[in-house]
Amino acid sequence: MSVDIRPALAVIGGSGFYDFFDNEATSVEVDTPYGKPSAPIAIGEVEGRSVAFLPRHGKQHEYAPHSLPYQANMWALRSIGVRRIFAPCAVGSLRADWGPGTVAVPDQLVDRTSGRPQTYFEGSGVHVSFADPYCDELRAAAAKSATDVLPMKPAGTMVVVQGPRFSTRAESRWFAAQGWELVNMTGHPEAVLARELEMCYAAVALVTDLDAGLEEGAGVHAVDVFAEFKKNLGPFKELIRRSVSAVTGTETCDRCRVHAGVSLPFELP
Repeated sequence: MSVDIRPALAVIGGSGFYDFFDNEATSVEVDTPYGKPSAPIAIGEVEGRSVAFLPRHGKQHEYAPHSLPYQANMWALRSIGVRRIFAPCAVGSLRADWGPGTVAVPDQLVDRTSGRPQTYFEGSGVHVSFADPYCDELRAAAAKSATDVLPMKPAGTMVVVQGPRFSTRAESRWFAAQGWELVNMTGHPEAVLARELEMCYAAVALVTDLDAGLEEGAGVHAVDVFAEFKKNLGPFKELIRRSVSAVTGTETCDRCRVHAGVSLPFELP
């Protein structure tokens, strides 16, 4: 199979989502000023389109959320030609009516992480617009790609916690009291690094559990999270494939081009 080795579209797979292509794929080793990404980038074909795939946590889940090479991952994708990214991930639900198996396409993000490198512009005066952290065009493509198997929520706020531990009951209840719907460990700084590199980015979240504050006597356990994700992985991958197919453009949308008129300290890859 011959594939375009500079694909415009990419998928970053989350926990349990370590491969994507049913057919042959080309593996590409990429080095960056920030080190190597989580794994070699696979380039394959989805409905006739060349697509890059990167397992966020590595092929064997080698990287925990707080130690991921986020800067290297996003730089590597941009450097091979990627301009639009779908980022499937596992999330906990802060709403009892958004149970396991629900898919949500967040429209807002709240950062509760600490100590993670979250910019390429350290020491410079570059500031990026981030009021709307996700690309509307990609979100629309994902929302209309719902399968009959997985219920779809076309919006929602995702709070990103430091990890690797899960939330306490008090933290979970506090998040829910703010009106936030989802909790995750990897959505930041991934989203803002994509924005700094002027790549369209949309998270697509699969609910694996109800967070600790919603069920007395229950708590979140990693083994259960992975089991729930694995149970829904087939239809979730199909939803991501449909989302890729639904994207009409291959260039960064106008809204995600945030450096117009700004002098950058380096050239984007």
